[in-house]
Amino acid sequence: MAYDEVLADRVRQRLEHADLDAVEKKMFGALCFLDRGNTVAGVSGDDLFVRIDPDDLDDALAQPGARPFEARGRTAGGWVYVAGEVLEDEVLDAWLLAAWDATAELPSK
Repeated sequence: MAYDEVLADRVRQRLEHADLDAVEKKMFGALCFLDRGNTVAGVSGDDLFVRIDPDDLDDALAQPGARPFEARGRTAGGWVYVAGEVLEDEVLDAWLLAAWDATAELPSK
């Protein structure tokens, strides 16, 4: 599956401006952004997927455009897909901040 280059560029720009040491990696047909070896977010098709603190998952799924992260018929806990059409700048910023916060306490891989 291809990924939306425009959305990927928008994510890149935010990570550069935030002075984060993110690494890009193509995996599973998506472009993923990693911190210390942990996947934080990615772009798959026209959508963004983000890591979410499991305690915040229900609230995250209640947001416009959010849906459970499903792969190969299984729902992955702690992950959310966000529809590209709702990702205005402020919304994208909020999702990326939540993803980085959810990943900050994870050990390096």
